[in-house]
Amino acid sequence: MAVLAHPDDESLGVGGTLARYAAEGVTVSLVTATRGERGRHATAEQHPGPEAMGRLRERELRAAAAVLGVGDVRLLGYLDQDLDRAEPAQAIGRITAEFRRARPHVVLTFAPDGAYGHPDHIAISQFTTAAVVAAADPAWGEPGGPPPHRVSKLYYVAWGAAKWAAYQAAFKTLVSRVDGVDRRATPWPDWAITTHIDTRAQWPVVWRAVCCHESQVASYVRLRDLTAEHHEALWGSQEFYRAMSLVNGGRRPETDLFDGLR
Repeated sequence: MAVLAHPDDESLGVGGTLARYAAEGVTVSLVTATRGERGRHATAEQHPGPEAMGRLRERELRAAAAVLGVGDVRLLGYLDQDLDRAEPAQAIGRITAEFRRARPHVVLTFAPDGAYGHPDHIAISQFTTAAVVAAADPAWGEPGGPPPHRVSKLYYVAWGAAKWAAYQAAFKTLVSRVDGVDRRATPWPDWAITTHIDTRAQWPVVWRAVCCHESQVASYVRLRDLTAEHHEALWGSQEFYRAMSLVNGGRRPETDLFDGLR
C-alpha cells in the first residue's frame, strides 16, 4: 500500500514500483489524502475552481491507478495544502482503518522531509508512520472494527543525487515556499538508500500513467520531448529507505520490497 498526499504522487513518485509489483500479481493499494483541488491547472485560464478541480484530479488519479494496475484506490478527502492542519488523531485513525482493512505487508510513503519540504508530504509521512504503530495496537480504534494488523515493512521514498538531477532536468527546480522560507530538495546520500527497485520494464507504463494527469503535466513541455533513454532515467529505477522492518535488517542493499517476506 502506498499512502500519499496528492493525485499524481503515485505516478511521479512510486509509479514504477506499483506497476512492477502489480504485474507480478501482488495486490497493490493506494490511499491518497487529498483531491489536489488547490493545485494548478496546466492552462491557468481554464482552471475550473477548487471543487471542479478536485473532481477532475480524482478522475485523473483513478485513470492513472488503472494504468499502473492498482485496483484498490481510497481518497481520504482532506483539503489540499491543509493536510498539516488536519486533526492528528483523526487522520492517523483513518489511515489505521485502511491498514486494517487492506492488511498490507509493505507500506510506502514520503520521507520525513517531504521530498522538497512540501507540508502535505511531511504530514502524510508523519501520519502514516504513526498509523503503522496504531494499526498493531488493540487499544486503538473503535470496538467492533477490523482486528489489529501488523505492517511488516515501512519504506520512505528516497531520491539520490542522480535521480534528483534527472527529475529536475525534466521538470524544474522543485521549491516549496513555507512561512516565507524556500524549501528545496536535498538528495539522500547513496549510502543511506537501503533499497533499489529495478523498474526498467515498467517505464512505458509509468509514462502512460503520468500522462493521465493531464491537468498537471501538460505544463511540463519538456517531458513530451524526452528520449527513451531520458524516460528510463526518470522511471526505470526507484529508491527507498527501509524505515522499519520486522523481517530483515542490516546494511546489505535490497532489490525487493518483500525481502525477508518471500
